[in-house]
Amino acid sequence: MTIRTAKFSIGDIVKHRHYHFRGVIFDVDPIFSNTEEWWLSIPEEVRPSKDQPFYHLLAENDETTYTAYVSEQNLEHDGSGRPVSHPEVGEFFTEMEEGRYRPKSHPTH
Repeated sequence: MTIRTAKFSIGDIVKHRHYHFRGVIFDVDPIFSNTEEWWLSIPEEVRPSKDQPFYHLLAENDETTYTAYVSEQNLEHDGSGRPVSHPEVGEFFTEMEEGRYRPKSHPTH
């Protein structure tokens, strides 16, 4: 298995290629790191490969906000310039700058 360099970074605002939602990336896994049950719950014809980066998103759609776990192949940059309205954005990020969020710096102990 080859580990690829992630195309997106923490703070990037992205949207799903097939489903109507968008969000801000708050964590990245270099390869799939969820349960086998979760992976198998994805219909086989659209199930992504495990050997690619997967992203944790503070996500939103027209009805609600939630967290999502999405493969790199199913994401693209969201060029709308609109902020993400997820209530937890302030826990991870300070402000939006040039179309992406600036992560909070955490003091080291």
